[in-house]
Amino acid sequence: MDQKKKKYLLIALIYVAFISLGLPDGLLGVAWPEMRDSFSLPLDALGIILIGSTTGYLLSSFFNGFFMRKIGVAVLLALSCLATALALIGYTLVPVWWLLPLLAVLAGLGAGAIDAGLNTYVEKNFNEGLMQWLHASFGVGVTIGPIIMSSAIKYFDSWRVGYLIVGSAQILLALTFALTLSLWQDPKKASKAAEQSNKKRGKNKQQEIKMFETFKYFPALLSVLLFFIYTGIELTLGHWTFTLFTESRGIRTSIAGIWVSVYWGSFTVGRILAGFLAYKFLSRKIAKNAAFLGLFGSALIAINLSKWLSLLGLALTGIAIAPIFPALISSTSYRVGKGHTVNTIGMQISAAGLGGALLPGLAGVLANNISLEIIPVFIIILFITFLLINNLITKLSSQAAKNAA
Repeated sequence: MDQKKKKYLLIALIYVAFISLGLPDGLLGVAWPEMRDSFSLPLDALGIILIGSTTGYLLSSFFNGFFMRKIGVAVLLALSCLATALALIGYTLVPVWWLLPLLAVLAGLGAGAIDAGLNTYVEKNFNEGLMQWLHASFGVGVTIGPIIMSSAIKYFDSWRVGYLIVGSAQILLALTFALTLSLWQDPKKASKAAEQSNKKRGKNKQQEIKMFETFKYFPALLSVLLFFIYTGIELTLGHWTFTLFTESRGIRTSIAGIWVSVYWGSFTVGRILAGFLAYKFLSRKIAKNAAFLGLFGSALIAINLSKWLSLLGLALTGIAIAPIFPALISSTSYRVGKGHTVNTIGMQISAAGLGGALLPGLAGVLANNISLEIIPVFIIILFITFLLINNLITKLSSQAAKNAA
C-alpha cells in the first residue's frame, strides 16, 4: 500500500474512532427512562452515573501523555475501545444498579483516552482543518446513538439491546486498531500549518506562566467557568430532553427519540458550518452570538406553546451551541493573554468534563424535587450566566489591551 492510501486509511480510522466516541453519549439520554425503571431508580440517579464516567474520563485524559509514550497511540486506542466495550456490555449484565457507576468509570477511562489520544495525535501530525472535522465527526456519533437506542426499545422492548449493539461495534473497532499498528507508527509528516504553529509556540515558550500563577489569575478562572457552564448546557439538553418530552409532555417515545437525534444532528451541522464561519468572523463573536441564539431556542422549549415549537427550539439550540466550544478554545489567548493560554486550555478541558457531569446531575435533582419542567428553565439560567460572564471577560480583556497600549 502506497503512502497516500495509508494516509487516507488512517484519516478514515481517526474519524471512525471519534464517531465511536460519541455513540455512548447519545445512548444514555434515551435509555435512561427504561434503565431507571429496570432498577427502580429515582430521576436524579443519573447524576451518579455521570460522575462515575467523568471521573474515569478525567483520569485517563490527565495521564494520556504518559500512556502514549509507553505503549503508543494505536495500542492505547485499542485498549480504550475494549474498555468502553466491556463497560457498555457490562451495563446489560449487571444484576444490581450500584454496579452501573463502577462500569461508568471504566467507560469514562476508555472515552478519555480516545479523546485525548486522538486530539494529541492529530494536532501533532495533521493540520488544523482535519482537527475541525474531527470534532464534527463526534456529533455524527451522538446523532446515531439515540437512533440505535430508540430503535432497540421500539423493536426489542429493551434498552440492553442498544448497548449490546454499540458495545459489539467497539470490540470490532478495538480489533481494527490492533490490526493496523503499522499505519499509526508511520504517521504523516506535520503540515506546514502545524509546523508554523509549533514554531510560534516555540517563540512564545518563554512567555508561558507557571500553573500556580494561572490559578490565581481572575480572567483565567472566568474562562474556565465558561467551559463548565457550556458543557453543562450541552449535556443537560442531551440527557434530559427525552425524559422531559415523554414523561412530562406526553410525546411518543419514537418521536422524542428522533428529535433527540435531531438535536445532536443539528449540533453536528452547526460544527461543520462553524468551520467555514471561522474564516469570516472572530471566534469570540461567534461564541457570543451563538449563545444568544441558544438562549432563544431554550426559551421556545420552556414556554411550550406547542410540542412542535418545543421540538423546533431543541433543534435550534443544538445548531446554535455547536460552534461555542471550538470558538472558546480558539479565543483563549484573547481572554487570558498568551502567557496564560497553555495553562488555561488544560484547565478549561477539565472544567468541561466536570460541567458535563455535575450540571446534568443537578438538573436531575431539581427535576426530582420540583418538576421535569424546571429543566428548560435551568438551561435558560445557564445561558444567561454564560453571557454575563462572557461579557465581563470581554470588558476585562478590552481594559487590559488599553493598559498595554
